[in-house]
Amino acid sequence: MSQAPVRKVAADELAPGHSTPGMTRHEAVVLADVWSGVARTDPGSTSGWHHHGNHDTVAYVVRGVFQVETATEVVTGAAGDFVHIPAHTVHRESNPTVESAEVVIVRRGTGDVVVNVAGPPS
Repeated sequence: MSQAPVRKVAADELAPGHSTPGMTRHEAVVLADVWSGVARTDPGSTSGWHHHGNHDTVAYVVRGVFQVETATEVVTGAAGDFVHIPAHTVHRESNPTVESAEVVIVRRGTGDVVVNVAGPPS
């Protein structure tokens, strides 16, 4: 049985990721049902509302503060924390601090990775 080789994606090889106003994403390894990459949010920034379709998202906070707001809750992660965002959860991300925030993201699912929307459901 033939196996795919181990692959490395260097920091300077990351490709531009899907855009949401207020944050920058870059993709690393993308497979049929897995998306991985990094997201950066500037100090004081808040992203637009969006969801990740059928993808469950796990974010590992590398530096700064990663705040996720939904229609009913706000979850704040700091460096070293993991944050899980279930599939189809409409949310926006913010960085309420004066330091840039960076997270490593792994998504599992299929279909569109980012769906920008006007806001959370009423």
